[in-house]
Amino acid sequence: MSHMKGIILAGGTGSRLYPLTKVTNKHLLPVYNKPMIYYPMNTLKEAGINDILIVAGKGHAGNFLELLGSGARFGLNLSYEVQEDAGGIAQALGLAKDFAHGDKVAVILADNILENDISPAVQEFADQSAGAQIFLKAVKNPSSYGVCEIQNEKVISIEEKPKMPKSNLAVCGVYLYDTSVFDVVKNLKPSARNELEITDVNNWYLKNGNLKFSILEGFWGDCCESFDSLMEAGKLVQNSRLAGIVSS
Repeated sequence: MSHMKGIILAGGTGSRLYPLTKVTNKHLLPVYNKPMIYYPMNTLKEAGINDILIVAGKGHAGNFLELLGSGARFGLNLSYEVQEDAGGIAQALGLAKDFAHGDKVAVILADNILENDISPAVQEFADQSAGAQIFLKAVKNPSSYGVCEIQNEKVISIEEKPKMPKSNLAVCGVYLYDTSVFDVVKNLKPSARNELEITDVNNWYLKNGNLKFSILEGFWGDCCESFDSLMEAGKLVQNSRLAGIVSS
């Protein structure tokens, strides 16, 4: 298996979870018995990815270092980068270019909790020559997410938070990219919200006929959508194998 690096994007202000996020980063909030960021770290580790960069927003970046240190006690090699201003997920990803150093990357948003091991998809991707892969999950409220339309086992379109979703398949916050992703990010134009959008990155690969997808098995928790989703994620973890993953 060719070497892949992991990137955990832990920026953002957490305004939807205020006042929980007044003095701490949302990704350090508890989800059942562990800080939220432990779950994406575990997802990458289970997939055989031990070199991980955490991109944090300024203000609380030091808290991640305090909590996680070098990563040695988790069997990981952690690096840190600070996103100076909230310029979107794709902008945060762009900060990882030097860290990736020509390797493919697995990118995960720090508020996404995946029940199942994604190793098979990651290994398959590591062995293919180029392209990108997204993970999809059927949801009740697709309008809150990037929505993916599929025909004949192929991605047809991805729309960010559409009012009239073409399917109920949400694009989860886990993405696999080849090395060209950093050039893609560099050439993106900001969206209406003045952010560099990850959906635009995925659409670039789609236009180039190089975007694959996997449907996620098991539950997917998006913790920071609302207070309810944070609570729901805790209950999902409580009743799953994730309650017992290493939390040293």
